[in-house]
Amino acid sequence: MKHFNANRLGLAALLVGGFPAGLAAQDNSDNTPYGTTSAEFLLLGAGARGAALGGAFAAIANDVSALYYNPAGTALMTQPGISLSTYSYVADTRYSWGGVAFPFSGGARAFGIHLGTFGFKDQPVYTAEQPDGTGSVYSVNETYVAGTYAENFSDRFAAGITAKFIFDKLGDASGNAFAVDFGTNFHSALNNHPIKFSFVIQNLGTNISYGGDALITEVPREPLPGEDPVPTLPQPATLRTKDFPLPTTFRVGLAYDVLAGEETRWTLLGDFNQANNNKAGFVLGSELALNRLGGSGFGAAVRGSYSYTAANNLSPASSSDTKLTEEENLQGLAIGGGLGYASEGFNLGFDYAWRYLGILGSTNYFTFSIGW
Repeated sequence: MKHFNANRLGLAALLVGGFPAGLAAQDNSDNTPYGTTSAEFLLLGAGARGAALGGAFAAIANDVSALYYNPAGTALMTQPGISLSTYSYVADTRYSWGGVAFPFSGGARAFGIHLGTFGFKDQPVYTAEQPDGTGSVYSVNETYVAGTYAENFSDRFAAGITAKFIFDKLGDASGNAFAVDFGTNFHSALNNHPIKFSFVIQNLGTNISYGGDALITEVPREPLPGEDPVPTLPQPATLRTKDFPLPTTFRVGLAYDVLAGEETRWTLLGDFNQANNNKAGFVLGSELALNRLGGSGFGAAVRGSYSYTAANNLSPASSSDTKLTEEENLQGLAIGGGLGYASEGFNLGFDYAWRYLGILGSTNYFTFSIGW
């Protein structure tokens, strides 16, 4: 194992301390449009590895989940693969993601397709007039389907683009939209240790407008000026809704391998992100990967991260509740790990992640992947 030196420790300090310092200097007295976007299931991720790293995964994404986190990372795959993920979200909802990617042209290019779906079924309908329930139920199903193309433009730079179609069904109302993701990956070496930098923009696209039976109503006919009031039947009408933008997010990521041996790799990661419905946030993460354990084809990994997202944190100053303060401090904490087996031309992987969501509780992520 090589000794640490000042350059490596300096870069580690940048990853650990640089992002929070930048955010602390920001002015909070603005008009941040919290809660103004639709189809926010697009932010729920794609895989336990990325979840355990808090989304600070774009810089090192080189597996099938790169289709979601950074299209450019798809070009760094060395073999075709498929990945399936699922987890139970808050309030009995579920999110699932799946993708398949194929390198071609000798690994210089890659193509993949992926989809994510979120929702719940058969929830009772309550109204002010019928607080015990109307006897009817409603369901929510939000889905995106996407295709990704990525290319290595040199031995150090890759870029990729994703086109996605979003379908949003909320009870008897529905809408759809189109969006693109764009990502880059620059990979080089510092002191003979890999360093990677990424730039990603996600969900840049059209607004969603809603229609459907839920917006069909009846309004009474008002008499015209000078006209005697005459009883008439209500007139059919359709409510108009505001167009809602997608949750567009800009991310910049940096990753550095503090240890870069053939059998042991320890990576520090940092991520700065800015969404159109929130203030800026950051993620700090780390991954320790052990390969060929005992000379076999088995490997293991341990991961952890902390994410700061402004709108998801309570203000401790606004409450004297010690429990709420503790939940605010722990929100954004994620840990996880993975087990894998690799042989020539074939590999299997299973990954798990746990993430704490503050007063909403915690979630468990599971991912199964195959490469050939």
